[in-house]
Amino acid sequence: MQTVHHDGRETAYRRTDFGNEAPPVLFVHGSGGTHEIWAEQYGRRENDYPAVALDLSGHGESDDIDTEAGIETLDAYAEDVRAVARDTGAQVFVGNSLGGAVLLHLLLTDGIDPVGVVLAGTGAKLSVHGDLREWLADDFERAIDFLHGEDFLFHDPDEETVAQSTEAMRAVGRAVTERDFLSCHAFDVRDRLDELETPALAVVGEHDSLTPPKFHEYLAEQIPDAGVVTITDAAHLAMLEQPDAFNGALDIFLNRL
Repeated sequence: MQTVHHDGRETAYRRTDFGNEAPPVLFVHGSGGTHEIWAEQYGRRENDYPAVALDLSGHGESDDIDTEAGIETLDAYAEDVRAVARDTGAQVFVGNSLGGAVLLHLLLTDGIDPVGVVLAGTGAKLSVHGDLREWLADDFERAIDFLHGEDFLFHDPDEETVAQSTEAMRAVGRAVTERDFLSCHAFDVRDRLDELETPALAVVGEHDSLTPPKFHEYLAEQIPDAGVVTITDAAHLAMLEQPDAFNGALDIFLNRL
């Protein structure tokens, strides 16, 4: 892991390139996650591009922040992405769920101009059900169990995948995970998507109940230069559940760029 210092904190990221000289692709995880959700992407030796996957503040090996959930947290997470992109020269950004919201927030507020952006398992508005918000505050284990129910994070996972995902969320912890979800709940850029000039691809698992296909169809309709790809036999974490299909869609988009 490498780190970049910015805004009084250290943000950690993993970079793999296997000798490739193309500009890096930067991967941003979702709520309660770390860079490791992208292992099937940054670990591919057949990549034609270096891959960079970061830990947002308070996740994994990155320093935490003291921010209110909502726009203040999204601002801080966007600064994490901007700092790592500046440090690595990344020119294409890929974000899942909260990570997609962070990327949209960054593009619409910071003036940063990547070559392309992939929005996976996300949306222009990310309301969080009241029961889940309550469990995140008062019963973290119930929240974790709910998120690992059928067609939420995964469609048809094996026991090891569920166990690893559950332990990873516990390691991030209740407070940071709640902050993530509450920041998603405050996020809404539906009236600004037509301002985006960056070519975009929306990628969704066909069974995703957290950010369903209609969210991604909306992104593709409202962003001026955008398309949509549906990954079969997957839910919210399609990059983990169906990595070959996800990576294939990403490769096609990168080749187009």
